[in-house]
Amino acid sequence: MATLKIVLTVVFVLVCILLSVVILMQEGNDAGLGAIAGGSAGSTYMDKNKGRTKTGKLIKWTKIFAVLFLVLALVLNLNVF
Repeated sequence: MATLKIVLTVVFVLVCILLSVVILMQEGNDAGLGAIAGGSAGSTYMDKNKGRTKTGKLIKWTKIFAVLFLVLALVLNLNVF
């Protein structure tokens, strides 16, 4: 059981590093207060196909790594090992 905990801890550290890298690779939101007032139409070609762009892929991987982070954190803190 100690081996499983070590393996999960190593995977957890790798997920933490990957999550940090993916978050830092994302561009900042420069919309500012214009987004509050409805500054963007939201129905442009880029908005409809955002999942195929680099930004869309980074957002998808951020969500995946965040879920893995939370699940591994909960499993490692159960103290079942």
